[in-house]
Amino acid sequence: MSIRPWAVARRVQYGSGFLLFWLLVGAFAYYVNFYQAPTCLDGVMNGAETGVDCGGGCVQICAATVVPPRIVWAQSFEIAPGQYNSVAYIENTNQTAGVPELKYVLELKNNGTILASREGVIALPPNSVYPIFEGKIFTTGATAVTETTLTLKPASLWLPASVARDQFRSLDIDLTDADESPRLDVTIENTELVGASDVEVIATIFDEGGTPVTASKTYVESIPARGTKDIVFTWPNSIAKTVKSCIIPTDVAVAIDLSGSMNNDGGDPPQPVTAALEAASTFVSALKDTDQVALVTFATEATLISPLGASRDSVVGALMDLQIASSEESGFTNTSAALTLAASELNAVEHNNDARRVLVLLTDGLPTAAGDEDAVAEAVTTAAELNKDNIEVYAIGLGAGVDRQFINQIASEPANAYFAPTGADLADIYAEITSSLCESGPTKIDIIAKPKTNFAEVR
Repeated sequence: MSIRPWAVARRVQYGSGFLLFWLLVGAFAYYVNFYQAPTCLDGVMNGAETGVDCGGGCVQICAATVVPPRIVWAQSFEIAPGQYNSVAYIENTNQTAGVPELKYVLELKNNGTILASREGVIALPPNSVYPIFEGKIFTTGATAVTETTLTLKPASLWLPASVARDQFRSLDIDLTDADESPRLDVTIENTELVGASDVEVIATIFDEGGTPVTASKTYVESIPARGTKDIVFTWPNSIAKTVKSCIIPTDVAVAIDLSGSMNNDGGDPPQPVTAALEAASTFVSALKDTDQVALVTFATEATLISPLGASRDSVVGALMDLQIASSEESGFTNTSAALTLAASELNAVEHNNDARRVLVLLTDGLPTAAGDEDAVAEAVTTAAELNKDNIEVYAIGLGAGVDRQFINQIASEPANAYFAPTGADLADIYAEITSSLCESGPTKIDIIAKPKTNFAEVR
């Protein structure tokens, strides 16, 4: 029996309708029980998103559309042997996008070898340069830190954010006792109509060239609305040697070699001693009113000519009256005694605790002594002790044949070692030292109180 075409078509129609019915029933059951509308938290790029869970209708900002944070600088400052404070500045140039949690790794190194590391997390607000501070980092051994590196891990979440950028202002900044127990007093004003609590405040001191030289951090429990708070930053050791600014005065000991060899060029008046005394006089005259000066001479013995605190005019007068004693024509050069006497005067009760301590020593030869005593080694050891005591030593070697190695050894650092082939070169050298003691530009003290950042809520 043949099957009529119209019957086949009807069977197909009934079958298709039956199948479609159950497909619709299944789809409805799936939709009711399993379907979830696209969200900004489902880990899938769907809906109106321009990236996975970001862009379009999502609050989260796609990382591909923002400028990554930039490390402005990272630096470590030794606050005690083997102990450092580290600071870094991070810049976020995005106008509205911030990072609630930015992870970082800070590494302290010596010529590439890692001495210590620290990991942390900060919130990075938009359109800002923000500091990271890590304190009390202990390094292994006595190796000095020569490099500090900061590595930022890719931010996993960028969000719109707002920050009260002008919430805090620094009204008064006063740095005192820089050489004994450094203290920075700052008055912070909260300009908002609501109080602030648990405020992190970081103080960084820069030199004239914009290089950071030291930093400290403190926390303020609360600052009242439209109110002020006096806060204090402290350092355990002297910072006067580091902060070479005119805001810090200088206590100077000038030490002049008056051994017999300082007459060797002859002449009337004798040279090179006359040129040395004239150049030293000009140097003393150029010191600031807030500076103090002491005068020491040395040959076989060291002598205190003018104590610390004497007027500049009296020290200049004393310098111009100095002469080499005839007995010293066959005497010795006791450099170690000069270093010791100068250090004693710089540590005397007359020392200004707000001032840095500096010794400027001029000599034309190696130390000598009677007998088998190693006068050179003794002087080098004594100079190292002064450096440990935060007394900065400037050493001037006079004469074409002066021992350059010795001058470099007694100077606190290579930049503090000077060489004058003749007495005519001394005036320029003393002028350079004057500039080094007191930079012409002002030292910048950067006070950053971190305001609260309000990040948009991810939904």
